Amino acid sequence: MADDRQSAATAYSTRMRGVLLILLALDMLAVIGVLMAGVLGMANPERNPRRANLLMRWRVILQGVAILLVVALMVS
Repeated sequence: MADDRQSAATAYSTRMRGVLLILLALDMLAVIGVLMAGVLGMANPERNPRRANLLMRWRVILQGVAILLVVALMVS
């Protein structure tokens, strides 16, 4: 009985790590996408400061999410 619970917990932990890794990869891609949009926006001579500020906020939020996912991976 205890072995069944142990193996179920191990299987759950393995699946959860996989999900967290996928979420982390998607989040990192999103950070790169927002960063590139911001860089390209800065190269535009008719740049919009509000849009640049919004992109910067999104980049910071996404980087925070990435840090939380890394911490969750380290804990699991």
